Amino acid sequence: MFTLRINKFISDSGVASRRGADKLVEEGRVKINGRVAKIGAQVHPGDEVMVNGQTIRIARDNVYIALNKPIGITSTSEKSVKGNIIDLVNHPLRLSHIGRLDKESEGLILLTNDGDIINEILRPENKHEKEYIVSVDKPITPEFVKSMSEGVSILGTKTLPCKVDQLSKFDFQIILTQGLNRQIRRMCAELGYEVLRLQRTRIMNIHLGNLPMGQWRDLTKKEKRQLFAELDYEPKEW
Repeated sequence: MFTLRINKFISDSGVASRRGADKLVEEGRVKINGRVAKIGAQVHPGDEVMVNGQTIRIARDNVYIALNKPIGITSTSEKSVKGNIIDLVNHPLRLSHIGRLDKESEGLILLTNDGDIINEILRPENKHEKEYIVSVDKPITPEFVKSMSEGVSILGTKTLPCKVDQLSKFDFQIILTQGLNRQIRRMCAELGYEVLRLQRTRIMNIHLGNLPMGQWRDLTKKEKRQLFAELDYEPKEW
């Protein structure tokens, strides 16, 4: 039978973070079926969980959304950071972002309240595709395209081979299957180029499309079905 640790149950309900939930438990303010909960306690389907005398519940339906992140927004859940992505989305449920986009970058980023799928998408060995449109400060050469696609030495390693297509004199499309810190910017810098604009347009089967800047939408049933199939993943239901 599927169970949840009490701190995750409280976190998924939106009452507090996992750390905050542990504090509530330590202070004896949490009960499961009328009994004071202990750290690490498990919650089973049908159990009644109360915090400060109030019954709390978690949504049965997981939420998966796509956001067109603007430049200047930070990919963090820390509410103390001005311009954080969670405040921008302002969703009624407690969401987490899947991966990151640099503050200076824009485009597609996914958010969800399904913590299990985050690990499936971000696990490096799965090599899921992410697609970007990049503008640089000087004309793109065949040598640049070749070097980018074959791999560039950054951060003490050589990047994996990737697909690079020149779109115009200063623009190219790149499809990565890894996610090193500021990878595209570092690759370009190593080859003597400066990135002027970086936009992510796709994550696996999810496309940015014509989603307006700063806006978000729920993934469609078709998108979720294909995403789960590619991940060989089945969401747990409470």
